[in-house]
Amino acid sequence: MESWLFLALVLLVAIVGKNISLIIATGVVMVFKLLPFTNKWLPTIQAKGINWGVTIISVAILVPIATGQIGFKDLVKTFKTPAGWIAILAGIAVAILSRYGVNQLAAVPQVTVALVLGTIIGVVVFKGVAAGPVIASGMIYLVITLFNLHF
Repeated sequence: MESWLFLALVLLVAIVGKNISLIIATGVVMVFKLLPFTNKWLPTIQAKGINWGVTIISVAILVPIATGQIGFKDLVKTFKTPAGWIAILAGIAVAILSRYGVNQLAAVPQVTVALVLGTIIGVVVFKGVAAGPVIASGMIYLVITLFNLHF
């Protein structure tokens, strides 16, 4: 019963904050809870879901290459600008930190609770987005903005 109340609270916060992604995610989890064999499905989703999500995000990132919007010419241009180098470094940093972050989540369950709460607050209250490559892009924006202010 406690899990239903918690999920209902998350859903309410998502609705008040008008966050469609969180509304859908919470709704999907609530529907899964109603299905038979939930005790087998939810742990699998918990264990593999982050990898599935990263795969979906990776597919979305690769679509401009597949459609021809991004080509080798763009790749070469990347190495000619400070923004390109910052983007490469930010991507590397996020990938490395994510590797340790996944291990941290498995080792210290309390971190997961705090992370979920922080993510919900960030998404709903501050209109953020819960996605790793977007975080890297935000880091790039911050560094470039600071760079442009000083130079």
